[in-house]
Amino acid sequence: MDLFSRSWTALRAAVGDLSGQDMERPSGCTGWLVRDLVCHLIIDAQDVLITLVTPADTEPTADSVTYWDLVEPPTGDDPLDALIPRLAAAYGEPRLLKFHFDDVGSAAGRAAELADPSARVSTQDKVLTAGDYLSAYNMEWTLHHLDLIAHLPGAAGPPAETLAAARASLEKIAGARFPAPFSDTDALLIGTGRRAATDAEKAALDGDLAAKLPLVLG
Repeated sequence: MDLFSRSWTALRAAVGDLSGQDMERPSGCTGWLVRDLVCHLIIDAQDVLITLVTPADTEPTADSVTYWDLVEPPTGDDPLDALIPRLAAAYGEPRLLKFHFDDVGSAAGRAAELADPSARVSTQDKVLTAGDYLSAYNMEWTLHHLDLIAHLPGAAGPPAETLAAARASLEKIAGARFPAPFSDTDALLIGTGRRAATDAEKAALDGDLAAKLPLVLG
């Protein structure tokens, strides 16, 4: 849960620093501008609020790592993916989008701090403890922080400890470790297909791991 708070606080601060021009830049999510990604984060924050008040009375079926499913790379045909840019554009002014994000984001942060980590919650047909659910979101916040700043030179990145934790989770999902010389950021970007590996990086990757990439999380 501490990782959730650290990664979410850093991501909210990064959004708060965005200018109107920044909002119109591409993000690391193919086909989405930064404003579209911020709109997606509002929906993510709403999901956190909904899940934390959706109790379950059965045993957990997933933890912070098995929460994630491996899915096919997005094609752009998903109705929700197409809806996000229209929703973002409907705000009109960047300050309104940032205000809504800060409002809902603050509420999600407070709800996480107040949650009982041992309580069981239900989401996406899975049952997790609240602690595992919030820990899983470190991956979401960290990857989207990298997406947010992909074309914003000089912008602050995710905290080192949340990057390291996200890398460790991705390695558990992959069942293999990325080469030690890979930075946590490079391991996450290459591992999830956010950037292509260089020839030298491809040569360093274990053959079994290379065959599994990219790991698209859903």
